[in-house]
Amino acid sequence: MALKVIGAGFGRTGTLSLKLALEQLGFNACYHMLEVHKHKDHQNFWVRAARGEDLDWHGVFEGYQASVDWPSCNFWREQMAAFPEAKVLLSLRDADAWYKSVMNTIWPSSRYLIHSDNAAERAAGEMAYEVIWNGVFDGRMDDRDHVIERFHAHNQSVIDAVPEDRLLVYRPGDGWAPLCEFLGCEVPDTPYPKVNTTEQFQERLAKR
Repeated sequence: MALKVIGAGFGRTGTLSLKLALEQLGFNACYHMLEVHKHKDHQNFWVRAARGEDLDWHGVFEGYQASVDWPSCNFWREQMAAFPEAKVLLSLRDADAWYKSVMNTIWPSSRYLIHSDNAAERAAGEMAYEVIWNGVFDGRMDDRDHVIERFHAHNQSVIDAVPEDRLLVYRPGDGWAPLCEFLGCEVPDTPYPKVNTTEQFQERLAKR
């Protein structure tokens, strides 16, 4: 099995809803940060990827037909090289709304994890810091302009590099039609998934 869809959009651009949508369309399973939590041995893989090591991309994605979200979205170029037939999905949203969502959800979650007394939770936090918060944003998450600049730069790099016939720029709210047309799938007769809102995320975080 090989990846057929590569998600290049950052976390908090509707990636969990997109994961569920892709799986409903038959791209099962779809890799997401949730999969890293299921496979603790994958944490070291993503740290090594962030350090620029040459890795077995087919091995880490064994059993998966699609990828979305962090940490895999940082490495869309490597995935394109390893899976040259795959199409690329760039999930986007308004930059200000995206930054606010990140700062209210996954950023405080990572801060909680990295200071946890639980070794497994702390390892997950350390991976997130090295691969995402320090690796992408230079540890400057409170610098809104810098973080948004990196957001725009990442998105533009995907748009500039991926051939138009292999790329779909997809925004929350676009629904099934453009996704299904791009992937050659029939449009389901059920609503497009909408999960993991800021409110839902914060409720889970508060329970910790």
